Amino acid sequence: MIKDFRDYNLLPHNTFGIDARCRRFVEFESIEEARQVATMLDEEDRPLLIVGGGSNLLLTGDYEGTVVHSGIKGISETRVGQTGRVRLTCGSGEIWDDVVAYCAEHGYHGAENLSLIPGEVGASAVQNIGAYGAEVADIIEEVVAVEIGSGQLRRFAASECGYAYRKSRFKNEWKDQYLIVEVSYLLKTEGELNLEYGNIRSELERKGIETPTLEQLRQVVIDIRNEKLPDPKVEGNAGSFFMNPVVSAEKYQELAALYPNMPHYDVDAEHVKIPAGWMIDQCGWKGRTMGRAGVHSRQALVLVNKGGATGDEIVRLCKQIQQDVLERFGIEIHPEVNIV
Repeated sequence: MIKDFRDYNLLPHNTFGIDARCRRFVEFESIEEARQVATMLDEEDRPLLIVGGGSNLLLTGDYEGTVVHSGIKGISETRVGQTGRVRLTCGSGEIWDDVVAYCAEHGYHGAENLSLIPGEVGASAVQNIGAYGAEVADIIEEVVAVEIGSGQLRRFAASECGYAYRKSRFKNEWKDQYLIVEVSYLLKTEGELNLEYGNIRSELERKGIETPTLEQLRQVVIDIRNEKLPDPKVEGNAGSFFMNPVVSAEKYQELAALYPNMPHYDVDAEHVKIPAGWMIDQCGWKGRTMGRAGVHSRQALVLVNKGGATGDEIVRLCKQIQQDVLERFGIEIHPEVNIV
């Protein structure tokens, strides 16, 4: 049954803990309901805001439009011939980490490094979530969506979705044009584990694990994230607030001469990714507060609601950090979070 509320409180739908309301809130629980919602939305519902778990969202005030949420659940699997691969088809309202747990429990490779990333399946396909050397675009096979207005069901191969670092066509030129209802992921039944990113390998060594299983690797990723990132139930946050900037190799060499210990990741022969959190930390922001907004004490990439902060307070902190990083390193950093 379609849920349709007026003057709805969005507090349960944003992990920053911002107390804001929307004019209308609509939730569908099946593909048929999504098609009904897609045809009933009109110009009076604009602007539209399509949300998942609200873990990548910063509300700067009440939303003078309609918020739409998928409540479609379910995980089904299909073996792909004799190729050693399996297809998981997941409802867009399914919790992402429940999907990763399912994969690890069943021995399906490809999602384990994306453990404990908050949010839902539909949002994973919009944001192209990533962590520890993996992106969800690496395993997405198909996205099924309903076109807003016509109610037409569309199927998009991953190659059509324009995936790049934290980008997709759903996030950019297709924004507010589709309601995602299902995402299919293609996993492997065996394969090598990616242990080279961050401190995964050192944590495995600390635990005395030489050849980890999928579930052991998943648990190590969870432990690392829990150590570095705050619980949104305790301190409101949206995880990593800024994207890691990609700079030219020349710019990297220029900075490396000044900061020999600067961490970096080679993207290709001409581009290098520099951790935004490291630069923010170098600017002295880790653990600092500005009013009721602050930077997490263990991970400078995370902005937190220290209690009762408004979205505008978080934005002011964001802009001050951006300015300081630009002045010191000559690099612009941009929010990963959707600021509304």
